[in-house]
Amino acid sequence: MKLNGQVGTYEPNNLIYDTSFPLQTGSAKLKAGQGLLLQGTIIGKDSAGEYVVASTTATTPIVADAILADDIDTGSEPGISVFAETYISGTFNSDALLTDGTDKVSVHYDVLRTKGIYLKTSI
Repeated sequence: MKLNGQVGTYEPNNLIYDTSFPLQTGSAKLKAGQGLLLQGTIIGKDSAGEYVVASTTATTPIVADAILADDIDTGSEPGISVFAETYISGTFNSDALLTDGTDKVSVHYDVLRTKGIYLKTSI
């Protein structure tokens, strides 16, 4: 491969609001069998310590902890966990974040703020 060859591409999105607070990434062990999880999904740990979509309405609530940095397919069947890159701090566009469909992003605002994840609404 040539040293000046194209390695990848970048398509800007509206997930990151600004860089007024340091953007940091981490890694999360996602529970298998959740299907395709999209970039911007709010996730938290279940009782087994694996990450699933955060939900305040689940039988056992899942507290928000991080935001998925990329789309990730966890498969449709239980099995081997999948590792994914996450955002563990930064300032994000709340309109670009995703939940389990029963929660509004706003219910996770306060707990995410305690973890260094700040949400702002786009103009």
